[in-house]
Amino acid sequence: MKKLFATICLAAGFAAIAHAQYGNDFIKIGQKAPELQFEDPAGKTLKLSDINKGRVVLLDFWASWCGPCRRANPGLVAFHEHYKSKQFKNAKKGFVVVSVSLDQSKEKWMAAIEKDKLSWPWHMSDLGGWQSKAAAAYGVQYIPQAFLIGPDGKILGKYMMAEQAEEDLKKLLK
Repeated sequence: MKKLFATICLAAGFAAIAHAQYGNDFIKIGQKAPELQFEDPAGKTLKLSDINKGRVVLLDFWASWCGPCRRANPGLVAFHEHYKSKQFKNAKKGFVVVSVSLDQSKEKWMAAIEKDKLSWPWHMSDLGGWQSKAAAAYGVQYIPQAFLIGPDGKILGKYMMAEQAEEDLKKLLK
């Protein structure tokens, strides 16, 4: 049974890599980022367009139950720490990460944010799991997955892992 599970996971991983390499055609580079408006863990409604004003945003889709997401989080934290104080062209308010969770349990979501030290203030979810309205708006079929959004609200890049945004982010540095 373990061998079968490992084979299925491996095949799914290859499918995700192939999908990432050839791109999610649902979202196109240069298009306006679809609006997201969901609650944070404290119940406050966050709106992506408000966060995005004057900022470069890395929109990161993940979940507490996703092993690859959790293993990627230390790198995402380091990435955020490295770029959060940098100056960017046309982005007076700099760079931020907005995490969108595909969790269904608020408690597990909050515990993972704390345990993984996801220190940025922008975390949102509708707790819809794979039926998340945010995932539907961005055509997310696997996680982790990330999108880079420019200060003009347009999609600059889409990535399998958030750190893959670094080359595009470097182009925006002052």
